[in-house]
Amino acid sequence: MAQRYGIIGYPLGHTFSPGYFNRKFADFGIDALYETFPLASIAELGALLQRHPQLCGLNVTIPYKSAVLPYLDDIAPEAARVGAVNCISIRNGRLTGYNTDIIGFRDSLLPLLHPSHNRALVLGTGGSSLAVIHVLEGLGIACTRVSRHPVLGESVGYGELTDYDISRNKLIVNTTPLGMAPHVGTLPPLPYDALGSLHLLYDLVYNPAETAFLQAGRRHGAAVKNGLEMLHLQAEAGWKIWMDE
Repeated sequence: MAQRYGIIGYPLGHTFSPGYFNRKFADFGIDALYETFPLASIAELGALLQRHPQLCGLNVTIPYKSAVLPYLDDIAPEAARVGAVNCISIRNGRLTGYNTDIIGFRDSLLPLLHPSHNRALVLGTGGSSLAVIHVLEGLGIACTRVSRHPVLGESVGYGELTDYDISRNKLIVNTTPLGMAPHVGTLPPLPYDALGSLHLLYDLVYNPAETAFLQAGRRHGAAVKNGLEMLHLQAEAGWKIWMDE
C-alpha cells in the first residue's frame, strides 16, 4: 500500500506542497502520495489519523503551527524552544514535530543581511512569526512584534508605528497572509514613506511573487524578498526528515 503524506491547515486553497512532493516521489520512484487535508479544527487531527493509518508525515500550516503541539508525542528541541511545528513525522503511531521554517528562513535571509539590519519589525504573531523571531534573535537582531491585537509588553499595534520606528528598523518581515492570492493588493498598514534604500522587506508570502507590501518597499528603494526560496528550503528539510527516517 502506498505511503501517504499531506498538509493540514485551514483554509488550504492553493498550496505548493502537493505538486512539490508528488514530483519528488515520482522522481525517486517512491510509492507514495501527498494530499491536502483541510481541518476546520485541530481537534479533527485524531480522526484524520484514524481514517488514514498509512500516513507517514504531515506538514502544518496556518493556523495550526502552535495549536498542534498538544497532539504530538515528541517535539524536536529547537521546535520546542520556538513553540511551533510545521513538519510532523509519523512512525509506529508516534507523532514527532519539527520546525523546518527555521532552516528555510535563516538560509534564505543570511545572504541579504547588512550591518544596518540590526533591528527588525516582525509583522504578525502566528506560528511562522515564532520561527522568524527565533532566527533573528539568534543572529543578534533586536525584534519588535507588530500585531492587529497588541499585548502590552509583547507586541505593538500598527497604529503605534511612526516614521521613526520605520527608519530605525531597517529589516521588516511580514509573517501574515496579507497580500496572498486571491487577496492581492492588501498590505500591512505601515508608514511606507519612511522606507529607504537601506531597508530590506521580506515577505513570507510567495503568491503573488511580489505582494503589495514588497511593491511598496521597491517604490521607496528598499531591497525586497518573497517567501518562495524559504518555502523550497523548508520543504527540502522536511523531505530529508521523512526520508532519513
